[in-house]
Amino acid sequence: MEIIDAIILGIIQGLTEFLPVSSSGHLELGKAILGDHSVPEESLLFTVVLHFATALSTMVVFRKDIISLIIGALKFKWNEDLQFMAKIAVSMIPAVAIGLFFEKQLEQLFSGNILLVGSMLIITGILLFLADKARNTNKEVSFMNAFVIGISQAIAMLPGISRSGATISTSVLLGNDKTKAARFSFLMVVPLIFGKIAKDVLSGELTYNSGNFTTLSIGFIAAFVAGLFACTWMISLVRRSKLTYFAVYCAIVGLIAIIYTFFN
Repeated sequence: MEIIDAIILGIIQGLTEFLPVSSSGHLELGKAILGDHSVPEESLLFTVVLHFATALSTMVVFRKDIISLIIGALKFKWNEDLQFMAKIAVSMIPAVAIGLFFEKQLEQLFSGNILLVGSMLIITGILLFLADKARNTNKEVSFMNAFVIGISQAIAMLPGISRSGATISTSVLLGNDKTKAARFSFLMVVPLIFGKIAKDVLSGELTYNSGNFTTLSIGFIAAFVAGLFACTWMISLVRRSKLTYFAVYCAIVGLIAIIYTFFN
């Protein structure tokens, strides 16, 4: 993989992990356009590095929240912080179950299936449009809400379904406060990303070649910086009900991807 490709894919991952346009779908489109011919092991390692970068950017943006949650949980009282962490744990159940029992089936979908990506992007656009029209409230995410949002996160494992778009939209459509919905959406994915990274590392499927260090490092930096920007921007966009623009974007890119498959 060329350095310029690593930069482009890193920026795509950093932006689309938080902006509601599907990071997995855009990475598949980006690889198809750039003609990425990396062997599966190299491609997997690069993907893991990019996800690690965006997880770190989330932790930087929400560092005060994370520190507060940890301090509150260490009091060992059923307080608001411990309840919030418990809700995150509940939200992880569907995605963990899908990841454990259907991992191979999911991996088969990430093989340049542009038609699937395009179709799922259109569905993401519809979800965003509906969420943007929802009335804002002061409602907190409940335990039942957390589980339903977790189901959305599991469905977002499909390439083209935006994880942030699906989870934030679901949360808002359930009547939750938009800012709180975005905060919950971004924090709920951090333990999942680190869990997936740990699983990939322990599986022994990752192979590292010292010759790829520069490419991996540049991709990491690009994804981290883009992630910092996108995460902060997305919180503001959700609060100001500006998701319709992304709904239109997803619909357009989805249609282009579908048309692309019929001419190639």
